[in-house]
Amino acid sequence: MAIEGAFWRAIAVFRVASLVYAAVLMAQHRGYEQPVLGWLVIGVMVAWTAGATFAYSVAALRRWPLLAIDLLVAVACLLASPYVEGAQQGAMGTMPVPATWVAGPVLAWAVHAGRRSGAVAAAVVAAGDLWLRVRTPEAPILINGAVLLFLSGVVVGHVARLARQAEERLQQATEMEAAQRERDRLARDIHDSVLQVLALVQRRGRQIGGEAAELGRLAGEQEAALRELVAARPAATGATDLRTLLLRHASPQVTVSTPATPLVLPTPVAEGTAAAVRAALDNVRDHCGPDARAWIFAESSDGTISVTVRDEGPGIPDGRLDQAAADGRLGIAQSIRGRIADLGGAVAIATHAGEGTEIEITVPV
Repeated sequence: MAIEGAFWRAIAVFRVASLVYAAVLMAQHRGYEQPVLGWLVIGVMVAWTAGATFAYSVAALRRWPLLAIDLLVAVACLLASPYVEGAQQGAMGTMPVPATWVAGPVLAWAVHAGRRSGAVAAAVVAAGDLWLRVRTPEAPILINGAVLLFLSGVVVGHVARLARQAEERLQQATEMEAAQRERDRLARDIHDSVLQVLALVQRRGRQIGGEAAELGRLAGEQEAALRELVAARPAATGATDLRTLLLRHASPQVTVSTPATPLVLPTPVAEGTAAAVRAALDNVRDHCGPDARAWIFAESSDGTISVTVRDEGPGIPDGRLDQAAADGRLGIAQSIRGRIADLGGAVAIATHAGEGTEIEITVPV
């Protein structure tokens, strides 16, 4: 991602600047008893800064092995400081040889995996720094460095995660806009050709009557479904607007009522819910006839989406559903109740002989 690449470039700049700062301290400070060993540590830091800068610039190498090695090198350079400082360890104004360079791995962990990983890396480095101070009784124990490491790891990790999410949402919005432009273009073409032909067949079929009337009815159903299909708005990637799937059932016999706002569900949940609705409509046609009227109502509230399928058929006599399941006819038991149960939802059936049937399907968002 472009935004993540910017973070890695910023960390590379920080490493180089911190390395220069550590080298300046080594050149100016007269308190180090083993300057040759100190410059050897600086040399290791230079080599690792060059290697890490290249490695982190390659997306395929930004994995936990590299991050672990990065942290180990920083801690090793930090723990080498007592051998460089000698008796001057803990003296006022004496800093560990790596100085601020040890914050580089903390920032890398934070950018790669978020604030928690940044905090873990900060804890490791801070533990090494505090151990150096504790082992020197005369040295004051300061926790300012540890606090700054924790803050940098948590804050940078949080900001990196927010930036990554913002970039993903921008990409999704761009894809949705492009898809909608293509959908609008197709809708214009379909309106000028297919929809007009279907509308003509529907009108002429009604006028002629007989078998032509049935063809006209089917053409009307397809016209309504096609209009809803081309008019629907695409949902976010990995999700589906349930309204799009429900509106495909709209026809002169089936009325579909949905809210103005999208009913967005994970695609498998939306498809499973629509399949259960389709099974309910099949039951209406099987038991009430092909011209039976049915209504579909969809709404959302309190983290759930409910879809109700209602008809004005003869209703289901008491005990009929249990008897059908016992006889092996599992239309409602499996096609509706079983499917919705697998999605974590529930089905409620209200029916009385002669008063129609109402099936309410509820699934969690």
